[in-house]
Amino acid sequence: MIKVLIADDQAMVRQGFGALLSAQPDLVVVGDAADGAEAVAAARRFDPDVVLMDVRMPVMDGLEATRRLAGAERPKVVILTTFDLDDYVYEALRAGASGFLLKDAPAADLVHAVRVVAGGEALLAPSVTRRLIAEFAARPRPDRPRPVSLHALTARETEVLRMVARGLSNQEIAAALVLAEQTVKTHVSRMLTKCGLRDRAQAVVLAYESGLVAAGE
Repeated sequence: MIKVLIADDQAMVRQGFGALLSAQPDLVVVGDAADGAEAVAAARRFDPDVVLMDVRMPVMDGLEATRRLAGAERPKVVILTTFDLDDYVYEALRAGASGFLLKDAPAADLVHAVRVVAGGEALLAPSVTRRLIAEFAARPRPDRPRPVSLHALTARETEVLRMVARGLSNQEIAAALVLAEQTVKTHVSRMLTKCGLRDRAQAVVLAYESGLVAAGE
């Protein structure tokens, strides 16, 4: 059973998402929160697998709450956004979020998002990821030294990391490199382990901030 915590300052949103998720046989909503501070406290109390985190909330916003929850194996954080808040979205990924979801996404997408993130994957739909990547590319941080962990990657793993950072799915990477999709999954898993990354979201951040992938590539 996947345990979910919902953090949003709008009661109707919390109730609506809660009813939808609770209707799934493999999901259970263990609590909700109306602001970031409540979300952090509730996460420590209920130990959820996934937190659906709104960005704009009183007392403490979703970005700071995400930062305070980052570093642990769980919970995984999915940022809820209307996408007029791009700054918050990629800062949340830097803070450790495992992905993001549009607030007006279909109900099936919300359920899928929880399952994907709980399973250890990042919620980075290629079409949305590429928009996010454009923002990263426009804001390079050349002063940041390249992590030593990147040197531990094989040539193939480095190539896979670059493709992940450009928003390609495992299926697209497999087609481009003429590999079996399972082989790509293995390369991605090894790359994440060697770099000490939790998921693909962190891989995107690492690739751009380290300069491994630059604007225009």
